[in-house]
Amino acid sequence: MAYKKHKKGLHERNPHNKRYDFPELVRSEPRLGDFVAQNKYDELSINFADAEAVLTLNKALLAHFYGIKKWSIPDGYLCPPIPGRADYLHYIADLLSEFNAGVIPKGKNVKGLDIGIGANCIYPIIGNSVYDWSFVGSDIEKESIESSQKIIENNISLKGNIECRLQLNHDSIFTGIIKAEDRFDFTLCNPPFHKSQKEAEAGSKRKVQNLTNTVVEKASLNFGGKKNELWCKGGEVAFVKAMIKQSKKYAKNCFWFTTIVSKKDNLPFIYDALDAINPVAYDTIEMQHGQKISRIIIWTFLTNQEQDNWYKN
Repeated sequence: MAYKKHKKGLHERNPHNKRYDFPELVRSEPRLGDFVAQNKYDELSINFADAEAVLTLNKALLAHFYGIKKWSIPDGYLCPPIPGRADYLHYIADLLSEFNAGVIPKGKNVKGLDIGIGANCIYPIIGNSVYDWSFVGSDIEKESIESSQKIIENNISLKGNIECRLQLNHDSIFTGIIKAEDRFDFTLCNPPFHKSQKEAEAGSKRKVQNLTNTVVEKASLNFGGKKNELWCKGGEVAFVKAMIKQSKKYAKNCFWFTTIVSKKDNLPFIYDALDAINPVAYDTIEMQHGQKISRIIIWTFLTNQEQDNWYKN
């Protein structure tokens, strides 16, 4: 296994690797203008501790860069940081190109499975808009599926390219979602990070204090988030270990299984879980966004011959 480290900053193809051009973004989403002001450095910005400002920024980014004019999420649901989400997909594109003669495969025949599509549908939106990939998105919450389905129906470019599937068994990740005939080029997942509601609330409090440089007694995430989006029993390690164990049943349905791992200290436990199922290969790709470093864990059960033939079939 090789550990791939990358230079600081967002992926070179990520359109968000420059400072936000707020005048341009306001042209794409005029309501953003209500939140834009000069900061202490005499630069245009928004208050990133303001949930409504962050939500409106996301609407502007999706409209300006991805052509998505109608996007909204129910109150209290996760409002994802789009630059980081886009990075994940660009690194997946690089991964797929390594097995396609160095060319990023594009088009609807390239299919991804988003484990935990959420109410925001963000990974399928970006992947479809940039690379024309098609997606299946799963979630354990009916309201999240309904929200993502509404986003798809409200944007003609997404119709027919993204399918939402409700996971009825909360202990299953792939069973009940992957059908016998399904063939996915990749799976992706941003798993619940925290182990409990208390831990999630403490993380929210730290984030708001860092953003505002003030002490707060209680804080809600500026990016929102429901229970299943933010925490699960055992946290990130338990979720990813379950995903790894369950993936073997679908060894030939997917080329690459992938997931985000936020905490470096969790890697040894995840590597042990991978060694236990004996995939043909696994690897780690590092991403850095500002001061935050996260990792993409990838693994495959396809033999070298099956990998070579994947895009020839």
